Amino acid sequence: MVTLWLWLFSFFFLLGLLCTLAFQLMCLVDLEYDYINPYDSASRINRVVLPEFIAQGALCFFFLLTGNWLTFVFSLPYLCYNVRLYMERRHLVDVTEIYNQLRWEKKQRFLKIGYVILLVFLSLFWLLSSISVEDE
Repeated sequence: MVTLWLWLFSFFFLLGLLCTLAFQLMCLVDLEYDYINPYDSASRINRVVLPEFIAQGALCFFFLLTGNWLTFVFSLPYLCYNVRLYMERRHLVDVTEIYNQLRWEKKQRFLKIGYVILLVFLSLFWLLSSISVEDE
């Protein structure tokens, strides 16, 4: 029963990460179509970037502690990419350069969303697998 709760926790945690990334992407799309000014868009995105990085790091650490090695290995590249962005100080969106970097920022968010969706499906598979094992 414990493994069921662990996978359920990770599934909802990943859904929260997915919602955070979707929010960032919506802010960028609103900026592209001129529904929002650059300052508001950058401040909204920058407000959720660090919690996204912390949540992903905590989730990766959670997979390591619970012994889910395969999921840990799949989530490690995303964590390394986030750590590299943070170390190079490229994790925040610059208000003055947001229009020049708009395509890259959108592409980056789409790739992150795709990667998190892959992790969601992997987590969902292991969740359903643990449910079937509990039934036997």
